[in-house]
Amino acid sequence: MTKATILGTGSYCPKNIVTNFDLEKIIDTNDEWIQSRTGIAQRNISNGENTSDLAYEAALKALEKSKISAEELDLIILATITPDQYMPSTACLLQKRLNAKNATAFDLSAACSGLVFGIDVASQFIQTGRYKHVLVIGAEVMSKAVNWEDRNTCVLFGDGAGAVVLGPSTNGRGIKSVYTGSDGDIENYLALPARPVNNLLVENNEPQGHLTMDGQEIFKFAVRIMRKGIQKVVKDAGKQLEDVAYIVPHQANDRIIGLVANKMKISPDKFYMNLKNIGNTSSASIGLALDELMDSGKLEHGQDIVLMGFGGGLTWGAIYIEY
Repeated sequence: MTKATILGTGSYCPKNIVTNFDLEKIIDTNDEWIQSRTGIAQRNISNGENTSDLAYEAALKALEKSKISAEELDLIILATITPDQYMPSTACLLQKRLNAKNATAFDLSAACSGLVFGIDVASQFIQTGRYKHVLVIGAEVMSKAVNWEDRNTCVLFGDGAGAVVLGPSTNGRGIKSVYTGSDGDIENYLALPARPVNNLLVENNEPQGHLTMDGQEIFKFAVRIMRKGIQKVVKDAGKQLEDVAYIVPHQANDRIIGLVANKMKISPDKFYMNLKNIGNTSSASIGLALDELMDSGKLEHGQDIVLMGFGGGLTWGAIYIEY
């Protein structure tokens, strides 16, 4: 069976940067409080660009690096919890803008695990031979979903998009193992309400809500599931932790990463982080970090990486890739 592999990556963030010092002016917080609890110093915030706009810019870069034209795409999967609109899908809006006229396009909702879920779905199509080239994007404008009066959540999130172009491997290397999971029983730990039922039979004056999060429960969940996910894909790939050059995790909180590294007895340097300057960008998080890692020159061909996501649903997913 043909393996799926990464042909190219791309990323994009809005140019407007909001620092912790900027947030001090609008809510009761300060730089020391935010950094000591999260590791975040700044984030990029949209000044009008919507999710499809960010996705488009990231997609262009990924296509350029992969040397694949938009017309060669067979499928576009766009992971997001902040779509431009309910219908048509943001993926269809992106397809039109790219002129990817030969591609099927759909959105996928798995919150911060979204890019991992998307890559997993894409790899199945490539392995079976149904599709050859698939564009997977995680894109979010989280700034339109958070309550900017809630200092416990609004300081965490930023806007951005990360893209990956996948295709069949020509050298036997590529996606080696995948592990995903969901637990709807604890959905209330992290939620973003949609429009309430309000029709001719039901009178409902509830406003459309903002993102809510139980930070302590998500912290405990993340530490547990990251360890489980990383260990499982490494084992399923027939590898050892020592074989992994970098782990690219969802960028949520550097204390989570520090605790995971400590419990797994591995160096924190093995985790590639850009949280400090990007913040938590949900579905875009792993793609943004992965593209930065690729451009840094730190990752060499022949090395192995693990992608690890966790988020609302609750959902989680890990992928072992021989690069």
